[in-house]
Amino acid sequence: MQVIPVIDLKGGVAVHAKQGRRDAYLPIHTALCPSADIFDVAEAYLELYDFRTFYIADLDALEGKGSHEALIHAAAERFPNRNFWLDRGLPLSAPASRRPSNLKTVLGSESFRTETLSLLDTYAKDFVLSLDFRGMRLGAESLFTNPEYWPNDIIIMTLERVGSDSGPDIEKLAAFRKAYPGKNFIAAGGIRNREDLAALQKIGIQQALVASALHSGAIGRADLAAL
Repeated sequence: MQVIPVIDLKGGVAVHAKQGRRDAYLPIHTALCPSADIFDVAEAYLELYDFRTFYIADLDALEGKGSHEALIHAAAERFPNRNFWLDRGLPLSAPASRRPSNLKTVLGSESFRTETLSLLDTYAKDFVLSLDFRGMRLGAESLFTNPEYWPNDIIIMTLERVGSDSGPDIEKLAAFRKAYPGKNFIAAGGIRNREDLAALQKIGIQQALVASALHSGAIGRADLAAL
């Protein structure tokens, strides 16, 4: 099992995500990291464990209210031996050639409508897909049902469970695993502790996005080392 720590950016700082209600997200101030600076948060994660990959959501870009592009590129350059997955919303153009080589695009279903699905072609499946849910499917319906659009790595993002301490959506993840056994599905939302990670492993999930449980200490150094 690989845990991928999450950094959500809004207004220039890292914020605590809760159930997808982005207007209510507040700057990070936790036992793990009292600072909301992206570099401090990344360092705090790395002091906890030698994570190889980070997931960053640029919430301002997702909502069409600006971008943290320069800050994110600086973070990727500060930590050149780490991989960064970046969700910034609907791509307006082909991937920039000047971006850091350790930065990989995440394309979320919530940003797509049927008429914009052709933009996926510019990435030639060199991206991570996020299938987004908030009680219901968010975005173009065909993204959820037509695997021809899919790359190998697919996040199942249950937004209503993010920061909720309610546990991962095992049933939904198991259903995707059963229907598409050749794909790598990644859990996101609700993961509370080592027991949840073990439950995910039991159904064949090998990667999970985690934030709250790392910041609270519910998943600690010993838990991560034992995975």
